Parts: sequence; C-alpha cells; structure tokens
Amino acid sequence: MRSPAWTWDELLLICSRVVGNDWRQLRAYQQVTGELADLLRSLPLHGGAAHELPEFRSATSVSRKSADLITSRPGYTGPATRGGHLTRLVAEAFTTHEAEMMAAARAIEAGIGSGDLAEIPAQPDEVSDDGTTALEGRLLARWALFRERNPALRRQKIAEAVRLGLPIQCEVCHFRFREVYGALGGDYIEVHHVLPLHISGPRETRVEDLAFLCANCHRMCHRSHGGASWRTPAALRAEIAQPRPGS
Repeated sequence: MRSPAWTWDELLLICSRVVGNDWRQLRAYQQVTGELADLLRSLPLHGGAAHELPEFRSATSVSRKSADLITSRPGYTGPATRGGHLTRLVAEAFTTHEAEMMAAARAIEAGIGSGDLAEIPAQPDEVSDDGTTALEGRLLARWALFRERNPALRRQKIAEAVRLGLPIQCEVCHFRFREVYGALGGDYIEVHHVLPLHISGPRETRVEDLAFLCANCHRMCHRSHGGASWRTPAALRAEIAQPRPGS
C-alpha cells in the first residue's frame, strides 16, 4: 500500500509554513517540519491503514512537498520538481489569496487543536460535484455544513424570527415553503452561516451568525466556483442580478 495522495487541506497547511519561512524549503531535521508532520497525521482525512505506513506524512515527505510547492509558485524560474496539478493550484492560491489561505490554515489548526474537527463525520457536500475543493479546504466545508445542519440552531433562528414578527423565507429569492407546500412547509427553512469559518473563526455559533435560505440558494452559497465555496446571501443576490447572455 502506498501513501494516499496529498489533499488540498494538507497542502494548504504545508504551504502556510512555507510562506512563514519566506518561501524556503522546510528541512526534515527542523522542529517545525516534525511538528507539521504530526499535525498532518492527525487530520481526519485518511483511513487507519495509511497511518501504519512508516513514510505516511513523515518529516521527509513534508520537506519534499514543500519543495514542490515552492517550484510550483507562479514566476519561479529555478529547476522544477514534479509536484502535480493540485500542488500547483495551492501554490497559485497562496500567491493570489495569501491572507485567505493563511486564515484557512489557522482555522483548520484551531479545529484540530480543540478536537472539534476530529469528531465531525464526512458531509455529503463538503467536496463539489467535480471532486475539487475551494480556497477554504474540505475540512472547513465539512465543519460549516455540520454546524448548519444542527437542528437546535435552526429552531433557535426560527423562534427568534417568530418573536420579532419576521417572515420565515429565503433571504435571497424570498421563497416561502408554507406558501407552496401549505402545512407541510410550515416554519421550514434552512440556515446558512453569513461568514466562512476562516473569517469568523471556530467560535460558538450565534443566532445572528445565521441567515435563512431555501435549499436551492443554500446549495449555491456553498457551491465551489471561481475559487470560493462560500457566499453570503447578499453576494448570491448580486450573482442572480447579473445580466445573462441572451437575456
């Protein structure tokens, strides 16, 4: 059995250390590399069998992958290594969206350090239909989807709307389940975090952090497109308002 292929989240964490090292290679003998290897082995991304392999996310493998990220960076003119397509995408993302990528790395580390991420099962929509992920990474998408599917949070949000006399409708398209489905759709709606985890941080979710969305708009807010897998209701409304070819 060979070590599993590198994932976006793992490369994101390695590249965050490379950026912190002024885009210089992480050496296997350095303490930071050994600590990073331990962190990568703790991620809930691969089965237990992989962890039995001596080379699985070893300091040496992390060092090699850091070199791949460096040589995949746009504008690099030195000798190339064989990093692969995903390695190149991560290096490009750090070049064009460094702040967001560094914030995502910090959020993943916070989730692993607290133990929260390790307890969350894989979610059906954490990876887009084409198998890719966006800047935030698969683990943060998993965490966000799990929180949004918490029925207690949804009940709290609905109760607040009822108390304030606000309509229970999608904040993007204004769809009301009750108007279409009658009693079956009474007080039904989905909720969406208005800020991604890498911005808000892994804090406890508050009612004011949530927005009402119908199922279609919720899926569009989470759909990976253009390097992002998170949209606010306002951003989705702006997307809908864009003129379409032929319209």
